[in-house]
Amino acid sequence: FTLTCEMPGMEQKDIDVSIASNVLTIKGTKKEEKEEKKGKYYKKETLTGSFQRTLPLPSAVDPEKIVAQLENGFLSVSIPKKEESKPKQITVNIQ
Repeated sequence: FTLTCEMPGMEQKDIDVSIASNVLTIKGTKKEEKEEKKGKYYKKETLTGSFQRTLPLPSAVDPEKIVAQLENGFLSVSIPKKEESKPKQITVNIQ
């Protein structure tokens, strides 16, 4: 399974991905500061916000092999299946 989330302007230090009791949790805090200086005029804004999303995982996933990667504003979480839950190909000999 692959989970993809848009996270524009966020950095790795702002995002926490964890798993407990087969529940994947993605949470983070976004902080943005804007400054504007024009002559005697000075304006500074600080915008902050936090989020949290949880996703129950099927029992067929292997929580030890979950990998998350943040690239170009997208968080991609790869959630592999356990080996025993993957279908196996069996060759049948016909005589």
